[in-house]
Amino acid sequence: MAQPSNQSAFTNALTQLRNAAKIAGIDPNTLKQLERHDRIVEVALPIRRTSGPNQGRVEVFTGFRAQHSNARGPYKGGIRYHQNVSLDEVKALSLWMSLKTAVANIPLGGGKGGVIVNPKTLDPAELEALSRAYTRAIAPIIGPDKDVPAPDVNTNPAIMAWIRDEYEKVTGGPAPAVITGKPVEAGGSEGRDVATSEGAYYVWEYAATRLGLKPAETRVAIIGFGNAGFYLAKRMHESGYKVVSVSDSRGAIIDMGGLDPDKVMEHKQAGGSVLGYNGLPDKTLADQLALEIELLAPAALENQINTDNADSIKAKVIIELANGPTTPEADTILDKKNVLVIPDILANAGGVTTSYFEWLQNKKSEHWTRQDVFTKLKTAMDQASSAVWKIADDKKVSLRKAAGVVAVQRLAEAIKGRV
Repeated sequence: MAQPSNQSAFTNALTQLRNAAKIAGIDPNTLKQLERHDRIVEVALPIRRTSGPNQGRVEVFTGFRAQHSNARGPYKGGIRYHQNVSLDEVKALSLWMSLKTAVANIPLGGGKGGVIVNPKTLDPAELEALSRAYTRAIAPIIGPDKDVPAPDVNTNPAIMAWIRDEYEKVTGGPAPAVITGKPVEAGGSEGRDVATSEGAYYVWEYAATRLGLKPAETRVAIIGFGNAGFYLAKRMHESGYKVVSVSDSRGAIIDMGGLDPDKVMEHKQAGGSVLGYNGLPDKTLADQLALEIELLAPAALENQINTDNADSIKAKVIIELANGPTTPEADTILDKKNVLVIPDILANAGGVTTSYFEWLQNKKSEHWTRQDVFTKLKTAMDQASSAVWKIADDKKVSLRKAAGVVAVQRLAEAIKGRV
C-alpha cells in the first residue's frame, strides 16, 4: 500500500482551523490563542532491553505529550506507539481533539501523546517498562482533572491499566479517572472497544437518511483493517451493507460480491495481512480508491488521501474514521468532484465521547451497561451530526468547514474573557 504523504499534519490542521474561523467570524485575538498549544513536552524514556540482540543494554526512547486547549475542560487524547510518531503529528492530533470534543459538545479539551517506537520490536516486559517510564515522565502534567489520556495506534487496554497503576504509584492514591480505555474489570467502560466505529456508524446512519442511501444499495470500502476499520466493516456487514474491499499496510483485497469481515480478520490474524484471503488477487490502495462505490472509509493514518490520488476517487461519500486522512488540497479536489466528505472531527468522535462516559463513570463510581453507553452515544452523535449539517446548509459550506465552525464557535465562547 502507498505510504501517507509526508505533508505536515499540523499545517493541515491549522489550515482547517483558520478556514473555519474565517467562516465563523472568530475574533483574530481568539484565533491567535487557538493556533498555539498550552503546553508541549518531550521526554526521554530509558529502558533496559531484556531480549533480542540488544539484551542488557539501555535504550532511550523519545516520547511527547501535547496539550492544545483546556478551555472547555481537562485535556483529552490518546497515546500512540509508532515509529513515525513526531512532534508535528501530536501537535496536529491534539488540535484536532480540541475541535472534536467541541463538535461532540463534551466538556473536555484536546491533548495527544506518543512514543517513537515500533512496538513489534519489544517483548511484553519491555513494552510494560516503556509504558511505565512514559507515565512517570508525564505524571506531573496529567491527572483526572488535568489531562486524561486514552488508547490510540498500537496501544490497548492492558497498556492503559499499566499507566493507571504507575500513575497511582507516583501520586500515592487511587485515580481510576486518570486514563480511559482501561479493561472493564479495571474501571473501563462497556463498549469502549468498538466506540469509534459505533459512533461512526451512527453518524453514517444520519447521513444515509439525509442522502437517501439504503444498505442494500450501498457498497463500502475500508482503508485500514485495524480495530476501528474492522469493527466498522463488521457493523456495516451486519446491517446489510456490502463491504467490497478492505486493506492494510501490505495491500488491499476486492470482492464486489461482498466480504465477510469476521472471516477476513481470521485470515489476517493467521497470516498477518488481509492479502491472500479466499484466493483473491493482491490489490493496492490505488486500486481500492478507484472503485466505483457509494462509501469509502479511510481508517488508517494521516494524509492517506492527497493530491497524488484524490482525483482517482470514485466513491460518492467518504467518512473519515482516521484522524486527518485527507489533506486540504485533496479536499479541494474532492469538492470539485462532488464527493461528500464526512470529516474526522465528527465521524470518529464516538471514541472520545465514550472515553468521556468512562471518565464520568469513574468520577461518580458508577458502571453503565453496554446498552446505556450506546444509547447515550447515539444521542450525542445524532446531535453533533444535526449541528454540523445545519451549519453546512445555512452557510452553504462543506461538512468539514461546518464542523470546524461548530467547534471554533464553542471554543471561542469558552476562551472569551481569558485575556
